[in-house]
Amino acid sequence: MFVAKSRAVFWPTLVAVALALSGCTDSGDDDTSGSDVLTLWHYEHATSAMGIAWAEAIKQFETSHPGVTVKFEQKEFEQIRQNAGITLNADGAPDLLEYNKGNATAGTLSKQGLLTDLTPQVTRRGWDELLAPSLQTTARYDDQGIMGSGAWYGIPNYAEYVMVYYNKDMFAERGLQIPTTLDEFQTVMDVFVEAGVTPLSVSGAEYPAQQIFYELVLSQANRSFVDAYERYQGKVDFAGPEMTFGANTFADWVRKGYINEDAASVKAEDMSAGFQESRFPMVIVGSWLYGEFTSGIKDFQWGTFLFPGNKLHPGSSGNLWVVPEKAKNKDLAYDFIDITMKPEIQNLLGNSGGIPVAADPSKITDEKNRELIANFTAIESTDGLAFYPDWPAPGFYDVLGVAIQDLINGSKTPAQVLTDVAGPYHDNLTSLGINP
Repeated sequence: MFVAKSRAVFWPTLVAVALALSGCTDSGDDDTSGSDVLTLWHYEHATSAMGIAWAEAIKQFETSHPGVTVKFEQKEFEQIRQNAGITLNADGAPDLLEYNKGNATAGTLSKQGLLTDLTPQVTRRGWDELLAPSLQTTARYDDQGIMGSGAWYGIPNYAEYVMVYYNKDMFAERGLQIPTTLDEFQTVMDVFVEAGVTPLSVSGAEYPAQQIFYELVLSQANRSFVDAYERYQGKVDFAGPEMTFGANTFADWVRKGYINEDAASVKAEDMSAGFQESRFPMVIVGSWLYGEFTSGIKDFQWGTFLFPGNKLHPGSSGNLWVVPEKAKNKDLAYDFIDITMKPEIQNLLGNSGGIPVAADPSKITDEKNRELIANFTAIESTDGLAFYPDWPAPGFYDVLGVAIQDLINGSKTPAQVLTDVAGPYHDNLTSLGINP
């Protein structure tokens, strides 16, 4: 998936993009080409589990590298997603950055030669021994940029999955229990609608609505469908039962009032605020917001449950540390990655509301955090990670975004929306010479 927690940024010209993302100035004061500065970019909130853990990693890095400083630049998810190809092909590329995993993102950049092959470092530093096979899938890409095999182009140091967050107080007021099937889930939402409360806080302007659609698709899917859709290991029928159910049911949820009709224009940040302010009893989003909710929600009790009835869930390794091919200080970047994989940083990430990949379970002390990690382990151990819906093709995030907005607005039928989505998907297969 993918972790969008900030507002999109739109740049008027390519020149503005290059300047804004590279942090260039005309004074020369920000020159970081020497080996005494590591330039690091990521887009995690300071209060998130990753933001907390990586801030500590920066301190440890500077302590273990006397005379070297970290020049950290906070970016926005949309900023990097839209412009990474331009930025990483410029002389102002950072030494290390967080980047989205999957064929459409890291896979595309690896195929374009913009990312450093990390395989020698993986072998030398033993990173592969710290990552379960299912988490390695998104770190490796073949010559066509297809994930799952080939060289290592990124290293994840956390994992993630999508779940339902719910307001326990609002459930208790209506005598509601956690639903265990899709029918029970819809019954719960009917109760809220009858009380004049929209059940789900949804962002249709960014990634979350796409993931709700995918949850509904996965409710009818199996592993063979996921492998076909995400890894091109079979034919995907966009008029088949999985996609049809997802699109039809999503449209039904809008008609039934489970999702607001104005959700198409709602940003992810506003969706999060709607849940935290008790304006909505539930939000379907990933574990990347767990730490933010832990620190931000003070006025009610909340909990989580997996999407009812599903055996497959959106989720994967977390986003990747990638080293641009044009990075000037690659050795420093490798050292920083290594620190983020160390037990003390992994344990801190786990105790801050994240899902570590190499922590000591006995060191995770918070009950809520243990539950979060246990749910992920249950999904991962049963081969239940189904990646994210926008991964299969370059630009597919935008294709899906428009399609889901059309469903919310009712401007197109579910069948028309699926036709719109199928075209770019199959065009990408043709460009790769793949005919499943």
